Amino acid sequence: MTTLDEIKELLSKNKARLLKELAESREVVHLLQKSRKTTLTEVEKTKVKEQLLDICKAIPSFAIFMLPGGALLLPLLIKLIPDILPFAFREDL
Repeated sequence: MTTLDEIKELLSKNKARLLKELAESREVVHLLQKSRKTTLTEVEKTKVKEQLLDICKAIPSFAIFMLPGGALLLPLLIKLIPDILPFAFREDL
């Protein structure tokens, strides 16, 4: 397999993960809107909590990536602290 093929495979895999994370985020937005009118079930509350924690975990990852040398630092940090990634991106770990 060539490097170009590997890059294409990684891009498609991460695109699918990103779409999954966005779909989960949309669901949480819907649940948060619903919570303004009615009370959520325990399952819905758990979904909201997990997704909001995933969003909160993504913010430090993006901040580290934006630092000078962050593109090199982030993979090392992920090896040391795998929980820093949102759930959809932890499938390979």
